[in-house]
Amino acid sequence: MALRSAQGDGPTSSRWDGGAEKTDLNAKKKKKVAEIYQALDSDPTDVAALRRMAISEGGLLTDEIRQKVWPKLLNVNTNDPPPISGKDLRQVSKDYQQVLLDVRRSLRRFPPGMPEQQREGLQEELIDIILLVLERNPQLHYYQGYHDIVVTFLLVVGEKLTASLVEKLSTHHLRDFMDPTMDNTKHILNYLMPIIDQVNPELHDFMQSAEVGTIFALSWLITWFGHVLSDFRHVVRLYDFFLACHPLMPIYFAAVIVLYREQEVLDCDCDMASVHHLLSQIPQDLPYETLISRAGDLFVQFPPSELAREAAAQQQAEKTAASTFKDFELASAQQRPDMVLRQRFRGLLRPEDRTKDVLTKPRTNRFVKLAVMGLTVALGAAALAVVKSALEWAPKFQLQLFP
Repeated sequence: MALRSAQGDGPTSSRWDGGAEKTDLNAKKKKKVAEIYQALDSDPTDVAALRRMAISEGGLLTDEIRQKVWPKLLNVNTNDPPPISGKDLRQVSKDYQQVLLDVRRSLRRFPPGMPEQQREGLQEELIDIILLVLERNPQLHYYQGYHDIVVTFLLVVGEKLTASLVEKLSTHHLRDFMDPTMDNTKHILNYLMPIIDQVNPELHDFMQSAEVGTIFALSWLITWFGHVLSDFRHVVRLYDFFLACHPLMPIYFAAVIVLYREQEVLDCDCDMASVHHLLSQIPQDLPYETLISRAGDLFVQFPPSELAREAAAQQQAEKTAASTFKDFELASAQQRPDMVLRQRFRGLLRPEDRTKDVLTKPRTNRFVKLAVMGLTVALGAAALAVVKSALEWAPKFQLQLFP
């Protein structure tokens, strides 16, 4: 039973409703719903088809469908929920007080108009789910913002399913964020600038000159944008996408947001305060379907393996969620999210374009520019230094990210 009835349970893409094309869009929606249920009813379940549905325009459309599909995307057996702990976790958990504070501050994550008693009941469930997952997985460490992810699942699939799904998510997609240190989280953030550099060198150089770093994207990444987007429909649409894809997809989506705002950034004063302020205020009217499509295409064009050296030469890339994700992938190669994205990307290109780099800008004057500036060698070291210095104060700054 969906829990956000006060907000409605309609489709998550505005392209599905209104206007003269309403009849046609309703037909498309019905066709997609039929395809989703056909994939669910297959024996075995056609997970590859479900991934395609979750990635494609409109995502999974309704919470009722998400309740059925999200467990399949995470390969979770819904008939085997985590056992209830016999302990009083609120008494014994070292994280209880912090979890309590964060959950009490999460009022805006609940639908407007939800009765206070119902909201308070959900907050109590939220606390118990978080503590249960942590108790069952002592290798995991709570971080501020984790509750923003858990509450999204709670509102969509209910308490019983949330415990199962979040436990799998926490030991795979979110694993790096739940280390005792932020080292792997920093490493994932370090992918942001290389992605931007591949697509828009001018924007990349401007941001490096401004020394803005990547901290503005920290709350985006570790909450899967749940903390920064006010419209819950957009949040669950992104969750459809992220659950169907590689665990590093959120950083690609962060990159396309920055790329989309290119002109705003370049119009800023070239200093850290101005650029950070602009980027940390995420617009609420983004063209989500367009950005989702582009993030998937960028992942195919510039996979993490090609960006790892630039992202963090000082760290071992195999320690990130990209490695822990391997044991999570389903047996069939055709069901892997990377394969689904590659097939989709190839299908979008005309045959004559399939060998072309269709998203990047020309880079022929890139090295001339650097040589003239006398920074051919120094820029790489300077960029790493800027990123490292910015991230060093991330733990302190994080406290200000979640009011």
